[in-house]
Amino acid sequence: MTKYYAKENLSEIADGDQDFLKILAQTFLDEIPPDLHSMEEAIENENRELAYQFAHKMKPNIEMFGIDALKDITSIEAWSKTSKSKATVLPHLENVLSTLNHVFDELRQDFQL
Repeated sequence: MTKYYAKENLSEIADGDQDFLKILAQTFLDEIPPDLHSMEEAIENENRELAYQFAHKMKPNIEMFGIDALKDITSIEAWSKTSKSKATVLPHLENVLSTLNHVFDELRQDFQL
């Protein structure tokens, strides 16, 4: 089964420390869902500046966890600097939502959180 995040990336960062890995996972689960929700609302309300801020804020964590959503996050950041319609960014938002919801489930399962 394919993982939506790269546990080996985290293991390398944590130098194999299982307690630290669990802390990383818990911190991700505490911080990313509210930011994701806020980014979704910002896009829905076409608040481009706020959408950019939340996408940019989540980007390092998505990178650190090896999540295949960077292209979509970058597209959301780029959209925020344009006058393109909301419809052009919605597929990227849907990909981020879907991917991150899978990651949330996997982290809860993998670390019994």
